[in-house]
Amino acid sequence: MALQLGSSAPAFKLPSKPGEEVDVGALLGKEKVVILFFPLAFSSVCTEEMCYFRDHWAEWGNLDCKVFGVSIDSPFVSDRFRSELNLPFPILSDFNKTVAASYDALHADLMGLKGVTKRAVYVVGSDGKVAYAWEAEIPKTQIDFAAVTAAVASTR
Repeated sequence: MALQLGSSAPAFKLPSKPGEEVDVGALLGKEKVVILFFPLAFSSVCTEEMCYFRDHWAEWGNLDCKVFGVSIDSPFVSDRFRSELNLPFPILSDFNKTVAASYDALHADLMGLKGVTKRAVYVVGSDGKVAYAWEAEIPKTQIDFAAVTAAVASTR
């Protein structure tokens, strides 16, 4: 079950590439943040999701929010995925699965793989509270981009 609306978003730091950590927790309670958990880099639906955000990046800038992708891929893979797709936002490696667990965004078993990140979206308001939470039990389910956009637009 996803985090409940109105609950405090767990703070975290994760690497965006080997040796470079991003402190998302420092933004919580100060800025609007969109956290995109996705199963695995370079898979078709995950690539489509990240490319949507890239291709509509001007809209996200107008919404005055920070966007972060998070998967269990290694920092090497996360950095390569971001680079190859030319993504204008960080892709963070939750290789140890601690952040996904704190957001209840892990599959216990996905086609025999244990602890793969769910496809989930959290919009956190500048108050640090969860304003929108969505997760898919079936990884091929794409997020509702319009719903995420609306949630960010209506969040302070």
